[in-house]
Amino acid sequence: MLNSSQSQILPRPFLKWAGGKSRLIPQYSQHFPKQFTNYYEPFLGGGAVFFHLQPKSAVLTDINADLINTYCCVKDRVEELITYLKKHELRHNKEYYYDVRSYSCKKDIERAARLIYLNKTCFNGLYRENSKGEFNVPIGKYKNPMICNADLLRSVSTLLQSVTIEKRPFEDVLHYANSAEDFVYFDPPYFPINDTSYFTSYSRDSFTKDDQVKLRDVFVTLASRGVKVLLSNSDCEFIRELYSGFKIKPILAARAINSKGKLRGKVAEVLIISY
Repeated sequence: MLNSSQSQILPRPFLKWAGGKSRLIPQYSQHFPKQFTNYYEPFLGGGAVFFHLQPKSAVLTDINADLINTYCCVKDRVEELITYLKKHELRHNKEYYYDVRSYSCKKDIERAARLIYLNKTCFNGLYRENSKGEFNVPIGKYKNPMICNADLLRSVSTLLQSVTIEKRPFEDVLHYANSAEDFVYFDPPYFPINDTSYFTSYSRDSFTKDDQVKLRDVFVTLASRGVKVLLSNSDCEFIRELYSGFKIKPILAARAINSKGKLRGKVAEVLIISY
């Protein structure tokens, strides 16, 4: 049961995430299906759409093992996780950040606390790995980062109790979604539209042009089953041609991860809609 302070905090994304959709929900909301029973999100990330919809039945998946482990720990071991985060909060400084970044944790709960700590203190909440699968983002310039938001984590944990969370490739959604009762939202690494659009992957395994085509094929298969499918991506000729025949709605998003302030601003994206 939630205490009085927890009841005032609604579940929302507990991680900062490059490409996160929290600020775009007002533009997205009119395009969500009016009715569905089961929700699937195969590129989980920060989960902004899931937290907005708060469906009764959901399957949340991602290929990022550390990310999935963190969600699982928030769901199943939130009090233990809070204890670890408070320790990070007390010790946080530049030297400590790089010590934690270089340290490989073995226990699931320690890995989860490490990811949240680094996420809250690294540059712009950017998740990036090198070719060895090592987190390599520098420390951010925060005077007093909130590393442990205990009430939020407890609120999220309560919401996640009825949710299935698994490490899976996006195409595995084909094993689950098969009817008009199902709603699938895809938020893949975006197709790069210019030389500055370098952030096409958050793991050592890049999301290639062939992967974009494979994703389109999954989208088409789901749509043919009557599944309600929504996908976000960059607004470019390649993506528009890939999904020709489906509804394409332009969206303006704020660029937030570029280190050069002048390169931050409105960027054109699209929503692809099957229904």
